[in-house]
Amino acid sequence: MVATKEKFFSPTKLSAQQKAATTHDAAMQIIDAEVSAREKKTQKLRQLRLEQEAAKPVVTEAAAPKGRKRKNAE
Repeated sequence: MVATKEKFFSPTKLSAQQKAATTHDAAMQIIDAEVSAREKKTQKLRQLRLEQEAAKPVVTEAAAPKGRKRKNAE
């Protein structure tokens, strides 16, 4: 088997538009994956919060304790 130039190097160079399109596609894939992961995490946390609030007993508001009154320093 003879090593030739064509096997190791692509015969044509990519244009700037092709490079930009490749970079754009890769960036969009990464961004989409991050958005998907963030939405999944948000949904999970929302569900856990709702379950926690549902399990929490209902507490009626008691009257606030009255504090000491300050004396006027006149």
